Amino acid sequence: MSTTAIPSAAGSGSAATDKFKGNRVSSDTSKERAAAIYKDVLTKLGEVIFEHEVTYAEYRVLKQWLIEIGDGGEWPLWLDVFLEHFIEDSNSRIFTGTKGSIEGPYYVPDAPNLGSKGTMPMREDEKGTALVFKGQVRDLDGAGIEGATVELWHADSDGYYSQFDAGLGIPEWNLRATFSTDAEGNYEITTIQPAPYQIPHDGPTGEFIASYDGHPWRPAHLHLKVTAPGKRLITTQLYFQGGQWVDDDVAGAVKPELTLDPKPNAAGVDEVTYDFVLDPVSDARYVA
Repeated sequence: MSTTAIPSAAGSGSAATDKFKGNRVSSDTSKERAAAIYKDVLTKLGEVIFEHEVTYAEYRVLKQWLIEIGDGGEWPLWLDVFLEHFIEDSNSRIFTGTKGSIEGPYYVPDAPNLGSKGTMPMREDEKGTALVFKGQVRDLDGAGIEGATVELWHADSDGYYSQFDAGLGIPEWNLRATFSTDAEGNYEITTIQPAPYQIPHDGPTGEFIASYDGHPWRPAHLHLKVTAPGKRLITTQLYFQGGQWVDDDVAGAVKPELTLDPKPNAAGVDEVTYDFVLDPVSDARYVA
C-alpha cells in the first residue's frame, strides 16, 4: 500500500471544480418533479433534526462547514465520495447489463484512442506491477459489439491521477486512454495495477471524515466508461480481490460483481479478463 502524500484538498478540489464547470449540463426536470424532490429532501432532513435533537451549536457548525466546503472548492469531491453511489444505484436498478459504479471527480474526456489492443500512456520509468486487462463487450443477446468504446483511467502506484497531480509533472494523459473493440467486440489493454489512496482530506472534507472517526482510504481501482451506438453508457470501477479497503471503502462504491482476481499468464504478467454487457438505450434519463 502506498503511503505517499497526496495532493491537497484545495488543489484537487479546485481542479475538479474547474473540470466540472467546464462541462455544464442541464436536465428537463419539470417544476412539479423538482418541487416534489425538494419537499422530500427538506422533510427528511427535518426528521433527522428532530430525531437527533440537533442543537443550535451543531447547526452553526454545519453552516460553517458548508461555507468552507464551497470556499475550498471541495463540493465535487464531497458529493462524488459520499452521495454519488446512491445516485448510481438508483439509476441502475432497471438494467440487466454490467453493474455500474461511481465516476468520481477525476474523469477527463477525449483521452487518446489506441484501437482494440494497446498499452496505456505511461512514463518510461512508471512504477507498479504490470497488468493485462482484456475482455469482450457484448449486447444482451451475447453478441460481441464491434467499435464499442472502452475508456480507462486510474491512479498510478502512488495514488496520483494525471491532470490532478498538483504540479508533480505527470504527463497529461498518463494512465488515461480510450480503446475501440475489434470485430468480435474484444479489447486488450496493458497497464499497471494502481494503488489504494487517500482522498484529499486536509480540508473540510477531511474534517467531516474526522468528525465521525472515519478514514479517507479508497481501495485500488480501475475507472471505466463503456458504450456503443444505441447502447447505454456504463460508468464503473473495478477493484482487486483481497485488496486493502475493499471491504471498507470511504466512498461505499464497491460491489461484489466489480472485483478482479488477476493471475500470472504464460509470460508471467498478471492478467485478468472482464466482459461488459450493454443494455440498449431505453430511457433518455439514464444514458449518462
